[in-house]
Amino acid sequence: MLPHALPSLSELSDRARVVTCPLRVPFRGVTERELMLLEAPSGWVEWSPFLEYGAPEASRWLRSAVELGWGEVAAPTTGSVEVNATIPAVDVSVDPEAVPRLLERYPGCTTVKVKVAEKGQTLEDDLARVRAVREARPGIAVRVDANAGWTVDEAFEAATALTDRSRGGGPLDYVEQPCATVAELAELRKRLGSRGMMVRVAADELIRKSTDSMAAVQAGACDVAVLKAAPLGGVSQVRAIAEEVGCFGVAVTVSSALESGVGMYAGILAAATLPGYTDDDEMTVVPQAAGLATGSLYAEDICAPRQIVDGRLAVEPLTPDADRLDALASSAERRDWWFERLAASYRHLG
Repeated sequence: MLPHALPSLSELSDRARVVTCPLRVPFRGVTERELMLLEAPSGWVEWSPFLEYGAPEASRWLRSAVELGWGEVAAPTTGSVEVNATIPAVDVSVDPEAVPRLLERYPGCTTVKVKVAEKGQTLEDDLARVRAVREARPGIAVRVDANAGWTVDEAFEAATALTDRSRGGGPLDYVEQPCATVAELAELRKRLGSRGMMVRVAADELIRKSTDSMAAVQAGACDVAVLKAAPLGGVSQVRAIAEEVGCFGVAVTVSSALESGVGMYAGILAAATLPGYTDDDEMTVVPQAAGLATGSLYAEDICAPRQIVDGRLAVEPLTPDADRLDALASSAERRDWWFERLAASYRHLG
């Protein structure tokens, strides 16, 4: 929870460093990640809302940083969390070795999330990318993430093709945020069920970008809730939402928002403190592999990379390296932009 007395804006500013980290491959249309680091009383924390987000939404990310750095959070109940591999929307026709090369960065991971529905690409591009994953890691569980890029018809066509063994497809763990609205997700889920297709539907943006984080769950529009600590406002918010969606029999995947090694700790801690629940058959629900290993997408980070061991990440905070902070420091112009953004977002923090 947040501290009783929030740190002042001047305190946050005095403790802040702004850096720019290059990525190995484009992700969400960006080739570098700008972020602000804060040296808090509890250790270094991160504030890194994507550049297009306005102050009200960015303030939720700030709430997460303040809670972790100045407030109180639940203690982890495990020493490590299982994570999935992440494959961006690489074009395998241009670079056939891109997928196996990226998968090498995820030792022991038995689940992979593949980005699909990229602007400028086709369903055939998505099929080729997923086939490359299955060929590189036979038997791996596959999730696909469309970031609301499909209509209901397009999503149904994609799910059909991606599970068609004659086209190199196979089972899907779930399809994440295939469409933009609650009504569309509900319609797709109903259509998949009526055709006997065992493909779960996951909601992401409809939870973290909505004024009502439970709308998709209460409408029966999803089987899985994807929860991200920073966009939702912190570890305590993830725990509260996870407990509520569990009452509806909806599973939870804790995922990242492409944070640095420092910022990833909020998500890792959230995953390590998830409340347990049982499904309609009174079976204990096993935690979903978390989407928290995206540090592998950084070409340079502000600290040594987290090591994936047998498909898991240790639950431990990291401290930025002083030399890397200096080497990756953003330009004066970009620092000014971030400090102005901090002031605007702080006004919404209360």
